[in-house]
Amino acid sequence: MTVQQEAPGDSEALEVWIDQDLCTGDGICAQYAPEVFELDIDGLAYVKSAEDELLQAPGATTPVPLTLLRDVADSAKECPGDCIHVRRVSDRVEVYGPDAE
Repeated sequence: MTVQQEAPGDSEALEVWIDQDLCTGDGICAQYAPEVFELDIDGLAYVKSAEDELLQAPGATTPVPLTLLRDVADSAKECPGDCIHVRRVSDRVEVYGPDAE
């Protein structure tokens, strides 16, 4: 019996958040996915809501649109501060980022 492995996010809702304590302000995330990430005047990156509002509360999350999944995943992989966390909404397991298995 073969078990087919799906890539993270194929059928499940994902959310992303940034740990500002680790953010280096490099801006790679905003270059990859400006619809999801933005640098604020403090020089740190934050996620944005679907309505393009900057979410500055610590640990604030925003949904990852399926069309932007690759860009958000690449942001997490390339982030020099290892501060971008992408997890499944259903069980909060990290699928991309420093705590991904």
